[in-house]
Amino acid sequence: MRLTRVFVSSGLREGAIVELPAETASHVAKVLRARAGDALVLFGGDGREFTGEIQSVRGARVQVALGAARSVDRESPLDVTLLQCVPRGDRMDFIVQKATELGVRRIVPLLCQRSVVRLGEGQAASKAAHWRGVAVSACEQCGRNRLPAIDAPLQLEAFLGTAPVQPALRLVLEPDSVPGGLQELAPGTAVEIAIGPEGGFSPEELEAFRVAGFRRAGLGPRILRTETAAIAALAWLQSRYGDLGEP
Repeated sequence: MRLTRVFVSSGLREGAIVELPAETASHVAKVLRARAGDALVLFGGDGREFTGEIQSVRGARVQVALGAARSVDRESPLDVTLLQCVPRGDRMDFIVQKATELGVRRIVPLLCQRSVVRLGEGQAASKAAHWRGVAVSACEQCGRNRLPAIDAPLQLEAFLGTAPVQPALRLVLEPDSVPGGLQELAPGTAVEIAIGPEGGFSPEELEAFRVAGFRRAGLGPRILRTETAAIAALAWLQSRYGDLGEP
């Protein structure tokens, strides 16, 4: 039987008794109806996971005794950064969730010329915190023991004005571009892939991408919605050059 996995940001060590965070504890106690003696898996984002046994459930407070730790690597061999223009509504939640499941290492939410969404500084910080919570839940579900980095939203020109941390294959999706055409990518290759907003990138933005070293890439003859394009691009990269589909 697959055990429930929960993220706890600190205090994880063999033999320790930890109290689950309030929201997590409430879910475990009230939704999953867990009881003392039930087994859990806990992880803190450093690549390890711990066996755990619930010691007590008092209302919405849950204490867990930690057992042995083990290092479990479920990370993709590709170091993929998703540059995603923020769509309206809750579609960014969907993108963050699925991108996490597909092994992306970093998500950079972007605001572009044709973006419908406009965010102030406080709103940007709040959104980033919310999306990090979405990523935590996705890691709990999919088995990852490391959390993807999620930046606060920023303007496209601000991102392009910064140099990449390491040399990377830089791709920008554009419907009129031919699909594929990449050389074989070695494990550990850093890839940045940019997905436009609902109205697509403007000509000026596409030129800025070109100057920054991005290559245009397509995903076939049909124009995909921004959330579809993000997931399709990541699945394509991981299935061809990463670990998607490996036994």
